[in-house]
Amino acid sequence: MTKQELIQRLAERANVSKMETLLVVDALEQLIREELATGGEIPLARTGKFRLREQAARMGRNPKTGESVMIPARRKIVFTPAKALKDAVG
Repeated sequence: MTKQELIQRLAERANVSKMETLLVVDALEQLIREELATGGEIPLARTGKFRLREQAARMGRNPKTGESVMIPARRKIVFTPAKALKDAVG
């Protein structure tokens, strides 16, 4: 599904204009970025939770040369689905 398809379907279900829906979706995207940037979590009821997880530094291998390289530690965005979502899909 594209962003435009998402906006179209949300607008139809909520019985609001596509412009209003676009503003809400854009605001949600910005809010998620801001909250994750500060280390927060984003819970979505009956859907799941976005959060950051620290990934430790580790050794990797350059695929072209085969040389071992150190991959630095970083923060990784993870999504944990809620039980309700798992049950609905699976």
